Amino acid sequence: MAEPEFTASGVRIGKWLRSLTRAGQVRISDGRLELLTSYGSEIDSAPVQAVRASKPWFASEDRALADLNGKRYVLTLGEHDPAPGEPGPPAARRFIEAVRKAAGRSH
Repeated sequence: MAEPEFTASGVRIGKWLRSLTRAGQVRISDGRLELLTSYGSEIDSAPVQAVRASKPWFASEDRALADLNGKRYVLTLGEHDPAPGEPGPPAARRFIEAVRKAAGRSH
């Protein structure tokens, strides 16, 4: 198995107002985006080319939207990347860039 292109833990994953997990994982590996619970169970996954990642205009800087398989998920990552060696999820902006890069899309 190849090294993941993007991984984040401690991510709150929800569907609008309903929280699915407060310490989930987001992983991009082998051309797929996976949303996982804190226990590693799959919430949803899709080929990264079929995923739309964006920044909601109405939310704080730590939020990102991910559309997978016709479902919209709200991801609460970090406002800023954590300092080297510090725990915490990466910035939402970095997640959006990773999805676009993995799908072979620019901006």
